Amino acid sequence: MAELGLGLAALGRPGYMTLGHASDVQSASMDAMGRHAAAMCEAAYAAGIKHFDTARSYGRAEQFLKGWLDRRRPLDVVVSSKWGYRYAAGWNAQAPVHEVKDHRLAHLDNQWPESRTTLGWWLKVYQVHSATLESGVLDDDAVLDRLAWLKAGGLEIGFTASGPRQAEVVRKGLELQRDGKRLFDWVQATWNVLEPSAGPVLAEAHARGVKVIIKEPLANGRLTGRGDVPAFLELAKARNATPDAVALATALAQPWARIVLCGAATLEQLSSNLEARTVAPIDPKGFAQPAEQYWADRARLPWS
Repeated sequence: MAELGLGLAALGRPGYMTLGHASDVQSASMDAMGRHAAAMCEAAYAAGIKHFDTARSYGRAEQFLKGWLDRRRPLDVVVSSKWGYRYAAGWNAQAPVHEVKDHRLAHLDNQWPESRTTLGWWLKVYQVHSATLESGVLDDDAVLDRLAWLKAGGLEIGFTASGPRQAEVVRKGLELQRDGKRLFDWVQATWNVLEPSAGPVLAEAHARGVKVIIKEPLANGRLTGRGDVPAFLELAKARNATPDAVALATALAQPWARIVLCGAATLEQLSSNLEARTVAPIDPKGFAQPAEQYWADRARLPWS
């Protein structure tokens, strides 16, 4: 069975694309959010979560995580981070633009040293953030060579995929090699009961020895108590379980998954998410949407 990890996308900045996120932020001051992020990391670690996932574009998430790591000094934690976007919201939850994608080699060369300096030896996995066919990053030999160089230095290298063509992106990434060896050790993709289309290619990745991280298992809040899928809410109620626990349990039950990232923004959400360990999974077939529809709906979600 896969293990839960904690994604810090909603903990490192005051705005995020999750339903009702604004009500989760009690104080948007940088100091208050830093203390809250540390409390979340401590609670997650105490509950047995050992994988923490962040990115350069998650506001101050890397720095907040570093503060907790420096105080706690855990020896059994794996940190994964990402390059490819920069944070552009200026600590404003209502900013018109929150992240800007840049997959050029120069951006990798800028962001990689920042992540290494911040996260130190805890940084074990370094990922391309949201690789797409359109960005061309998986065709950029200069970028791929630099990633191979980082891998030769001891890092494990991965990539994340998003969008209705994420299965194609994953398949392309699986074929990439350097010096006759597979380049990528990890792949992170969206999978949930509304959008399970990448499942077959993620199973293929697992069969080929690539470690799989599931992101967005709660569909940006749509599979929580705040969600907009009435039939799913009713099913969870009938099982006497929270919707998020059912959704996470179903992701955890996928035999090809290594890590399932919960994106809890409050201690109450984390507690509910952890119930997934004892909840029976469901068959997602009755809830799956066409991928194009799912991603179009996701694109309309507001940042708050």
